[in-house]
This record gives sequence, C-alpha cells and structure tokens, in this order.
Amino acid sequence: MAQIILLIQDDPAGARVVRDALTSADFDVEWVRQLRPGLERLAADAGQRMEAEGDIAAVLVDLDLPDCRGIATFDRLHHAAPHVGILVLSDASDEEIGKLAVQRGAQDYLLKTRLDGYLLPKALRSTIERVAIAEALYEERERAQVTLNSIGDAVASTDLQGRVTYLNVVAERMTGWSREEAAGIPFDTVFRIVDAATRKVAASPMALAIRENTTVGLNPNCVLVRRDGVEAAIEDSAAPIHDRRGRVTGAVMVFRDVSEARALARQMSHLAQHDSLTDLPNRALLKDRLTQAIALAHRRGTKLAVLFLDIDRFKSVNDSLGHDIGDRLLQSVAGRLLSCVRSSDTVSRQGGDEFVILLSEVTDARDAGLGAEKILAALGAPHRIDRHDLQVTASIGVVTYPDDGADVETLLKHADRAMYRAKDDGRNGYRCFKPGVDAHAIERRALDGGRRDAVALS
Repeated sequence: MAQIILLIQDDPAGARVVRDALTSADFDVEWVRQLRPGLERLAADAGQRMEAEGDIAAVLVDLDLPDCRGIATFDRLHHAAPHVGILVLSDASDEEIGKLAVQRGAQDYLLKTRLDGYLLPKALRSTIERVAIAEALYEERERAQVTLNSIGDAVASTDLQGRVTYLNVVAERMTGWSREEAAGIPFDTVFRIVDAATRKVAASPMALAIRENTTVGLNPNCVLVRRDGVEAAIEDSAAPIHDRRGRVTGAVMVFRDVSEARALARQMSHLAQHDSLTDLPNRALLKDRLTQAIALAHRRGTKLAVLFLDIDRFKSVNDSLGHDIGDRLLQSVAGRLLSCVRSSDTVSRQGGDEFVILLSEVTDARDAGLGAEKILAALGAPHRIDRHDLQVTASIGVVTYPDDGADVETLLKHADRAMYRAKDDGRNGYRCFKPGVDAHAIERRALDGGRRDAVALS
C-alpha cells in the first residue's frame, strides 16, 4: 500500500517536481497550498490515530507559505503533529532556517534543487523510519517508566561521575528531591545516609559499586536523611551499569524503607524477652544478663547478688478481688522494685508472683541484705488499686556470687531455697542461703503440695 505524503507548498511547479520524483516510489501525495488546510488535514489524521493508525506517513513542507512564513511554519506543524515526521524543503538562501527546523524536531531538510527520483524518496523513507524508531523507543521508555514508578521500591541511577541521572517516584518521595531537581546533582547530596548509632556519614554504595564493578549492599543500621531532615531506616542494593562493550558507565540502586519492619522486629524481640504484664525482663533475658554479669565479675574479681522474691499470700487477691486487681497489684510491685535498684541492676518477673533481682555489684552478703530490707520496706506501704488499699509482704532469698554458686542455675536454685526458708520462718523477711540449713527445702515444698499464700487486705 502506498504511503501518503502531505505536501504543503504554494508553488505549483514545485509541487509537480515532488509528484514526479515520487511517482514510482510507492508514495501518494496530497497537496495543499497553505498552512491552514494542512493543519486541518493533520488534525483529522490525529483523530484517526486516537482510534487506530493515522494515514499520513510524513509531511513535506515549504516554510515560505502565504499564511505563515519561516520557522513559525514549522513550529505550528510540529505542535499539531508531534508524531509525524517532517521533512523541510528549503531554498539555498534559506538553508539556515532548515537547519534550525532540524534542531527543533524536524527529521531533515532538503534543498529544492535536489528533489530527484532518488534522493527525495530516500529522504522520506529515512524520515518515516526514524520517526518509527523514535516512537518505539519512546513507548519502551514509557513502559519502563511506568514499571519503575509502579514498584514499591525506590530506584535511582547515576553516571560514572556519581551525578544523579534518574529517580523514580518512590525515590523522589524518600529523598525529598524531584527528578528534575536532582538531575546532575552529586548523588551523596541527594542520598544522605548515616549510621543510626554513630551518626557518621556512611560510605556511598553507588561509588563502591562503580569502583569495585560489583553489586554491593548498604551496611546494616543505616538511615536515610530526607531533604527536610526526616529519617527512615533503609536497606539497599547498588550495582554497576555497563554499556554494550562491558564498560562501567554508572550505577543503579534499589532501596526501600524498612522503618516499620525494623520497629516490628524490635517489638517482637522485646516481647520475646520481656514479661507482657509488667514489661520486666523475663526468665530468658534474666539468665542472659546474669550470665554476662557472672563473666564480668569473674574477670574483675568482684561479687554480685541474686534476690529471689515471692509475694506472701498473693493467691487470695485473685480469689477475692479478681485477676484484674491481681495483675495491677503485680504491676505496682514491679514499679516499686525498680525504684529500689540502680539502673545497672535487673528486676525480672519469673512468672506468677515471683520476681528475681540481680544486683550487679556488691561487696558481700550484707550489702545484699540491705538491698532486701529496702525492698521489703518499699513493698510494705499500701498499694492503692481502685478502692482497695492492699498491704503486701514478701519473702526473699539472697545469694552471692561466687560464694553461693558459680553459675546461673546454681545461684537461682540456692536463692529459691533461701526464699522458701524465709517463708518457713514467718514470711515478710529475707534469708541468705545456708547450704546445710536449706538442703531439704525442695522436699518440704513437695510435701506442701504447693504454696497456699494469702495477702492481708485493709
């Protein structure tokens, strides 16, 4: 099928030359003498393109027309039909205008004196082919742009000198820079990353990817500082960009906001190591801290103490006032225990009404005893829970490292035995571990069939 060429030229003789040159070249020429009918024909063609494909393959135009002259002619044509190739006809005296038209988007220009049956068809075919290639590249670029803007990760690229060449919409949002603003700016200016702990500026993964010619990742615990100062924890991966010869021409990086994921991980880690009711360290975290404290005391040649505390007669609170009051009483006890120790010490809930206190530095058992007395006095003041004033006492067993044990399990076992002796001796007091006296504590507990604790209410 012959391709339609729209010829816009006022000179009939020139139009005949064009028709003669294209007679045997599978082109049909539609000729108009002014710009206005040419624009109307292109508008109709554009309407056809909205539904399917337009039928005008290219425009051949003389810029010197009765209703428009010079470069303005081309500008109006190009604005009306940006997807149609335009080949400009020029006199030798107006060749500079032809060159200017090419700079503004024309595919080429031809001198009117060279319109023969070989050169003109060849120029038109080249014009049509270049427009088709440009359209294909544009569509491919648009598809890539839509894809990059549709994914949830941020994407950025740089040239070999580390200047920004591209940001997708997620990268714009995370950095606070628009793609237009960031273009040509050093990447480290747009992508500011610091170590969350030390606040030191982190090494640029893009520069490292280019330098090492390999895929690299960002160091853990880094945060991205947005243009307005807002910070977000991120993870990323940067890789070099190569040309067809394998030479590095830049780098591309994919990064994502992991603030919520890290916060959730921290929360899950906290929940795994803390009591859900009191938020105190649980049994697992206590053992870990006690293990570290023992190792430190061993290296320094110092002592530490462990206090095993059980609330006296706690069961009656749940039985008489309900578990909600009992839980709030445990929270009150936890708060008072924390007020009695140093920040370097640990208060842990073991479960039920049992607590363990780690005093990381003591001189001897007497220091631990003073700590126990302080705790008993603090717990003894009434606990106001709703309309109830609850009077609480506790029994405490005290051990010291290394005198009463050299490992975690031994210390906890001996502290528990000493605490049980405190209960046997009347409750509301503390006892230091004595190997001979406490040896039969486990047997007594088994015979008891479990504790029957009660709390005095007032």
